[in-house]
Amino acid sequence: MKFGKRLKKQIDDTIPEWKDKFLSYKDLKKLVRFISAAHPSTKAEAQFVELLNSEIEKFNSFFIEQEEEFIIRQRELQDRIEKLGERFEPSDAEYAAEMAQTRKDIVNFHGEMVLLINYSNVNYTGLAKILKKYECMTNALAAFSDCHS
Repeated sequence: MKFGKRLKKQIDDTIPEWKDKFLSYKDLKKLVRFISAAHPSTKAEAQFVELLNSEIEKFNSFFIEQEEEFIIRQRELQDRIEKLGERFEPSDAEYAAEMAQTRKDIVNFHGEMVLLINYSNVNYTGLAKILKKYECMTNALAAFSDCHS
């Protein structure tokens, strides 16, 4: 499966609030194609660099924001577990219900962390691929045979 299609599938399958936080691979790819058809060092090249920087800032800021939220949530979960042990005896029915909810919240938290790792990996891969295309299309690496893979 081509990377663009894989990226689209991952975006479709992700948390709705995250959909617009992914690398705009398709837009960057269109600019790379336009640059290769036009004369290098044109307005299109400046647009590409501007969009690329904007995209890097977008997904880096989002990642840092999520990371900070995860640190806060991890501490909150840890505090909940400690307070459960202080407030209840393990034989209490209320303890069992609170612990079951805490376990569920931990599993959900872990799932979101895995999604963030996947988010980071797919954006990194997209960035590497688009830079390779840019270099190949602008003949910066024309001497290397791996440009067309």
